[in-house]
Amino acid sequence: MVKTSYFNELKSIVKELATSQQRTERRVEELAVAQQRTEQRVEELAVAQKELATAQQRTETKLQQLIDEHKDTRKQVGGLATTVGYRLEDLAYKGLPPLLKRDFGLIVQGQLKRTYLTDNQGKELEVNITGQALIDGKTVTIIGESKSQLSKNHIDSFIRKRLQRFEGVVQKVFPVLV
Repeated sequence: MVKTSYFNELKSIVKELATSQQRTERRVEELAVAQQRTEQRVEELAVAQKELATAQQRTETKLQQLIDEHKDTRKQVGGLATTVGYRLEDLAYKGLPPLLKRDFGLIVQGQLKRTYLTDNQGKELEVNITGQALIDGKTVTIIGESKSQLSKNHIDSFIRKRLQRFEGVVQKVFPVLV
């Protein structure tokens, strides 16, 4: 009877080992499937990364094109601003004399013009609007500038960079901003 008991016990252990082996095989199979899914996801991610890199390259190329176009646009706008400024000056040469007479009693002598004047440092500075005028029998020098968009900074700059540089060189300045 001992042999039967031993045999039954051995049979039970073999059965447990077989069950355990089956569970292990199932787990290995599940892990293999999971590994395949992981590998598939890694491949998908690699493809997506390549697509993203390509899209980023296209974006960078387009951005560079936009930057170049923006530079061209700025250059063109700058040219337009200069053209508008010159046109504004041309109109000021004709329109200012009657306005200055009406508003300030100035009688412009000759024509207003764009020219260079020597400043108090001995340097030649371009002056957009200049000319001579009489007020109460006294001669004044008109020094002016035109801006397509006038701001407080432009006014401060005009006083600092233009008018102050003519102090001591040009007597009786009559400043004009258009």
